[in-house]
Amino acid sequence: MMNLEEESPKFTRSSIDKRQRVIESARKGDFSLAKKFSTDSDPRVRSTSISVLSENLALDDDLIAIALLDPHPMVRSSLARAAATNISIPVLHLLDDVDASVVEVACWAVGEQGETHDLAIEILSRIALDHDDALCRESAVASLGALGDLRGLKSILQATRDIATVRRRAVIALAPFEGEAVTDALETALSDRDWQVRQAAEDLSQFFKE
Repeated sequence: MMNLEEESPKFTRSSIDKRQRVIESARKGDFSLAKKFSTDSDPRVRSTSISVLSENLALDDDLIAIALLDPHPMVRSSLARAAATNISIPVLHLLDDVDASVVEVACWAVGEQGETHDLAIEILSRIALDHDDALCRESAVASLGALGDLRGLKSILQATRDIATVRRRAVIALAPFEGEAVTDALETALSDRDWQVRQAAEDLSQFFKE
């Protein structure tokens, strides 16, 4: 069982060896080591175990529940990444994670899953507008664009007034939408002070003309 007091993100020969053994065993169809090491003291080992089990459709509900509460964001990020293709993982729970790196990946995963129900759109919209971390806002905007749900359009439009990296992502996220508000946002972006925002707006404007 993992000892939280001894948990360390530092690389060790033992952890490298364990991760290699997990991967090699999985290639032979044996997931017993991955399950055993899913509660290892090293978060890197636990993270690898979660990834391997998910990739091989061997991540059961009990292991998901444990990983959701894992004290290290590296493990929760692996679980969030796995949620992109594993709908049994409650990815919306990870959108409220205390660690920004987990939230960023979870936003991406929601877009990949295609979660378009009210709560998913609501949480993504909140992150897109209010999260302290710009990468999280950017990821949430991208996810809203990938979902293409009209309920997320207002947040995407507001995000076109964020910092440059988020504005650029917001312009790209407008692709599935149309209407006067979208046209106005693109017109504004065409004269943005950031050249990459302008380029994204030009590319999207050309797409709409085709």
